[in-house]
Amino acid sequence: MPKVSIIVPCYNEQESLPFFYSETGAVLQGTNCDYEFIFVDDGSTDGTLSVLRQLAGQDAHVTYLSFSRNFGKEAAMYAGLCNVDGDYVAVMDADLQDPPALLPQMIALLESGEYDSVATRRKDRNGEPPVRSWFARRFYRLINRISDTDMVDGARDFRLMRREMADAVVSMSEYNRFSKGIFGWVGFRTYWLSFDNVERAAGQTKWSFWKLVKYAIDGIINFSQAPLSIASWGGMLMTLVSFFLLLFIIVRRLIFGDPVAGWASTICIIIFIGGLQLFCLGIMGQYIAKTYMETKRRPHFIIAETNREDSTRIR
Repeated sequence: MPKVSIIVPCYNEQESLPFFYSETGAVLQGTNCDYEFIFVDDGSTDGTLSVLRQLAGQDAHVTYLSFSRNFGKEAAMYAGLCNVDGDYVAVMDADLQDPPALLPQMIALLESGEYDSVATRRKDRNGEPPVRSWFARRFYRLINRISDTDMVDGARDFRLMRREMADAVVSMSEYNRFSKGIFGWVGFRTYWLSFDNVERAAGQTKWSFWKLVKYAIDGIINFSQAPLSIASWGGMLMTLVSFFLLLFIIVRRLIFGDPVAGWASTICIIIFIGGLQLFCLGIMGQYIAKTYMETKRRPHFIIAETNREDSTRIR
């Protein structure tokens, strides 16, 4: 009998957890698989940890890992992947926006032997703010053009994969993680399963617009060198433009002999070029900062409390 490991990152999800545990557990009990829950408390400040302790006390299928502080969702997913026992591994959100009812179909697709992973995507973005939806679509279009990694518009972190693929993801131990890109980079045969957008079961989303913007920038920097190329080509273009402007100024000075005219336009050009230089330095600074964090080799997470004796506490 195959075993399914369900990784659930949690940050201030005390309201959603009882609904998620009840609904997902009922679905898994109807399959022909053994299962385990791996809840990862990402430094929650509400009663999430208390709820997890209670669930673990009443059900041997429940494992919880509680971080020493908030390390972020990427670290929570990585910690879960480092501590799974199952033959099949799933990543799900605790807010029930990832429908548990899809799990039997996903398991059947893997058991067919034709696929190594079943990933999910939303058919639409109903219920999402229009501005956020517009930027999300632009992001996926951009990242697919400038990166070798295939990322599907509307893709969720919710996916079920064979243990071999989960181990491949764990082997990519980079500090600056962008799981959507990592899942695409490792490859494997993936089936995309579409579903209608689902509202949260309870609680509030922890992803503000600016957090999503930062996450998108991280994805671009982690999986593309295009920004550096743009900075290089932009610098070459401005050097060429400046050269022709210099020739123009010299010729005009020789013909008209007027050293005063054009002062305002010269200042504008200087400001523009200075701004472009600072922009390019900012792009390079982002890559240098990522490299700096990688070379520090700090742990992705630190587990302060768990009910699992053989857990990987620091990695």
